[in-house]
Amino acid sequence: MSNIEIKPVQPNDHANWHPLWKAYQRFYKVDIPEAVSEVTWQRIMDANEPINAALAWADGQPVGMVHWIFHRSCWTVENSCYLQDLIVDENHRGSGIGRQLIEHVYAQAKGAGCAKVHWLTHETNATAIALYERIAERPGFTQFRKAL
Repeated sequence: MSNIEIKPVQPNDHANWHPLWKAYQRFYKVDIPEAVSEVTWQRIMDANEPINAALAWADGQPVGMVHWIFHRSCWTVENSCYLQDLIVDENHRGSGIGRQLIEHVYAQAKGAGCAKVHWLTHETNATAIALYERIAERPGFTQFRKAL
């Protein structure tokens, strides 16, 4: 595999980001309205927003995407970092790009003074869970939610 470069998204990256964002939605069988996706992009581009994104590039092509959000915590003085979305193009899975994207978020969070990085994945995503168990700890919490 060629060298992978992880770079923050830039304003001219929308056409590179959007297909990966749609692929992420297909993977999790959700259809986020396009208006929400456009607001998400605008937030990513706004330096005053706590949401961030990066793309993984191989041979000039986008092959992975990650979103993360800095937020306050009641458990620490320092902020925390929520890794919200991560996807690697299906033709590049298993090549270490997912790990590189996570390590990129680790570095960004550490640089921002965060106390931790945390994320969720679906219980059926066995491939991702196998990676996550090698590079993070599973704290044992179960998520509950109610749509409003």
